[in-house]
Amino acid sequence: MGDKNGFYTLKGYQYKERAELTPAMEDYLEMICRSLCVSETVRIGELATKLHVKPSSATKIVQQLALTGYVDSQRYADVRLTDKGREAGAYLMYRHSVLERFLKVLNNSEDELTEVEKIEHFFDVKTIENLDALTQRLETERV
Repeated sequence: MGDKNGFYTLKGYQYKERAELTPAMEDYLEMICRSLCVSETVRIGELATKLHVKPSSATKIVQQLALTGYVDSQRYADVRLTDKGREAGAYLMYRHSVLERFLKVLNNSEDELTEVEKIEHFFDVKTIENLDALTQRLETERV
C-alpha cells in the first residue's frame, strides 16, 4: 500500500496528482478561450451550447472556475478571463493544438478532434513540449 511508484487505477493517479483544474474545468476554460478568440464576450448559454451541456451544468463549472480564480463571472453577465485564466487557457489551447497536429500526422488524417478530446487531460507539460518538437520534425519530413 505504501509503494509510491507502483501502479494505480486512473482515479488513483488523479487523486495522487490533485490538480486544481479538473478535466471538466479544463474543457470549459478551453472553450471560453476559444470563444473569446472570435468574440469579445461569452455567456453561459453560449458555452453550454458549444459544449452540448445544460446551462445549469455550465453555471456550476463556471462558478468553480471563478472560485479558483480563472474567470470573473456574475449572474446574468458575461464570463471574463482573469490573468490566471488567460495563461491557463493559452496552455490548454496549445496542448490541444499539439495533440491534434501529432495525431493528424500519425494517422494521416484531417480530423482528430474526438481523439484529442478523449486524451488531452492525461499529458503533462514536458510530454506536450516533447510531442510538439517531434510533431514539428514529422511535419517537416512530410513536406
